[in-house]
Amino acid sequence: MTLDLDFVRAQFPAFQQPSLQGQAFFENAGGSYTCQQVIDRLTRFYTERRVQPYAPYEASRLGGEEMDEARSRLAAMLGVETDELSFGPSTTQNVYVLAQAVREWLQPGEAIVVTNQDHEANTGAWRRLADHGIEVREWQIDPVTGHLDPADLENLLDDRVRLVCFPHCSNVVGEINQVSKITGIAHAAGAFVCVDGVSYAPHGLPDVGQLGPDIYMFSSYKTYGAHQGLMVIRRKLGELLPNQAHYFNAGNLYQRFTPAGPDHAQVAASAGMADYFDALCDHHGGPAGNAAARSGFVHDLMRNHEIALLQPLLDALKDRNDLRLIGPSEAAKRAPTVAVALNRNAEAVAAELAPHGVMAGGGDFYAVRPLEALGVPLDQGVMRMSFVHYTSPAEIDQLMGALDAVL
Repeated sequence: MTLDLDFVRAQFPAFQQPSLQGQAFFENAGGSYTCQQVIDRLTRFYTERRVQPYAPYEASRLGGEEMDEARSRLAAMLGVETDELSFGPSTTQNVYVLAQAVREWLQPGEAIVVTNQDHEANTGAWRRLADHGIEVREWQIDPVTGHLDPADLENLLDDRVRLVCFPHCSNVVGEINQVSKITGIAHAAGAFVCVDGVSYAPHGLPDVGQLGPDIYMFSSYKTYGAHQGLMVIRRKLGELLPNQAHYFNAGNLYQRFTPAGPDHAQVAASAGMADYFDALCDHHGGPAGNAAARSGFVHDLMRNHEIALLQPLLDALKDRNDLRLIGPSEAAKRAPTVAVALNRNAEAVAAELAPHGVMAGGGDFYAVRPLEALGVPLDQGVMRMSFVHYTSPAEIDQLMGALDAVL
């Protein structure tokens, strides 16, 4: 089914703002526009529920119910139990807290696996465990393509490896990694799996229950919501890891790894993300009932639209001799997060796109390790053009015209 782009864009106030008219937004990997449903819920909470939640008086009771609604609806969409979903201030902070729990759990001489394809948020905190006697093994990308080969992971696994950490897709390479296959390999070796989904989730929420990882994390400000980090921790691992919160919250799985209370209003407003996905599903005649199936329907709507827009852009870039396309040139294999290495400073080139109405960015995007592995000079960095399902064909044309003019 074809995505109704007019309906989609009507859900985002940014597209109706005079200041943004004529501006094509290609920095979505840094944060998406916010849908009206989230804005409405956030406004209501701040204006009507801005009290301590879960008390018996009505404003408090309703605020608590809205927070619970967000957790239960999003967990169902992700295919997990309600208490397996936690909210934190950011994904970076969630990873840091988890790393402290893993540090207490593991014994010196035991090992974890990380990649050099990751954003630093899902590798730096894990790598610091080496300071506490934990062996850190690096699953390395192909230095030409940026690809993570599952066969290389198998060579790193033995009975000392307890955790494998990798991205669903990299924020500069863009290739979609085979989460189910990699998870199966790790589980067969007796290791748990942590997946950074920050760069994938904006393109359709995954069915985490079906994919199988033990931890899955993403950021709501990149999935059309407010600034929160969402973290799935499956029960088996969550109950093994030491509690990081107040001792009296140890019995609540969704609180064990949230040492500081998350922003109540932003948690409640996250239900607006579910409202938006439901609106897309219903408008396009999607299935009724099962939340994960409805979310999967919307996932496919988003991905099909993105793939159709992405392939012409990749075709226009892959054979140019004035840039290097990072990652696959086949749209179906990657997210629409497209980084290119140039022969000059990428941030300066991104600035040259601005007068053409193209909003893009340049730099390392906290992906220093993959860029170094790919041989990209850090003083030049990459220019990144990232879009999502609300991007239009006309905006892709605008981007390609601007690239031709600038390059």
